[in-house]
Amino acid sequence: MAASNIDTGTQDLLASLEDGVLTLTLNRPEARNAMSRAMNDALAIQLAAAEIDSAVKCIVLTGAGKGFCAGGDVKGMAARGDGTVGDNTIDGAIHLQRVHQRATAGKLFKMPKPTLAALPGAAAGAGLSLALSCDLRIMASTAIMTTAFARVGFSGDYGGTYFLSRLVGSAKARELYFLSDRVSAEEALRLGLTNWVCEPDQLAGRTREIARRLAQGPNVAYRYMKENLNRAMAGDVDDCLDLEATHHIHCGQTEDHREATKAFVEKREPVFKGR
Repeated sequence: MAASNIDTGTQDLLASLEDGVLTLTLNRPEARNAMSRAMNDALAIQLAAAEIDSAVKCIVLTGAGKGFCAGGDVKGMAARGDGTVGDNTIDGAIHLQRVHQRATAGKLFKMPKPTLAALPGAAAGAGLSLALSCDLRIMASTAIMTTAFARVGFSGDYGGTYFLSRLVGSAKARELYFLSDRVSAEEALRLGLTNWVCEPDQLAGRTREIARRLAQGPNVAYRYMKENLNRAMAGDVDDCLDLEATHHIHCGQTEDHREATKAFVEKREPVFKGR
């Protein structure tokens, strides 16, 4: 099936759907894909729509050009003289920030479908937070990660402290936040911050391969699997055990499970239909 382009209402975010894979591309390459209000608003709208669209089986978040996302637009902040409030009140700015964070990083994390971040280049600040909010990450060998917040006098946003602490542990997360050192793709792989590293010219092809594999997987099982894994990150062990039991029995009643057991006996690959 040919890719179908989706009108996001802004050039700051591109979207296309192909074979169940929704690709969302942060598109401000001249600014290393730094966030804009238009980008954030469009990303929130596309993620909300994807959550309930049965045609979307997997979501890929990537960046145009040589970067993934530089996070907040620091040059814009400098021009305004205030990186958080702008024309808003402090309380209004806090509420708006909470809404944006929940609708983007929070949505990627809680989305009942697999999410994959593909990093052609640097993921910094809130851009790193967006990448870490996804289920899986793949990096070009030339890409880097950095919290960057300490360098611009920020404490951090978009859930980075939550995601990073759970991926690398509290002590390492504190080091990466306090010192804001750059983490190479090789080091990110060693730390468990990325799942795969490949050469830059192989990134697009490898991303498509992984995304299509996810899109063709057992969608119902993925939904419950992801909820189990998310709850396991912060919940009580008994809550996790009980939730796993409920979801496991439910998955056993699906057509996908019956097809998978049949395919196992017949020594072939299953064809999942999300039912």
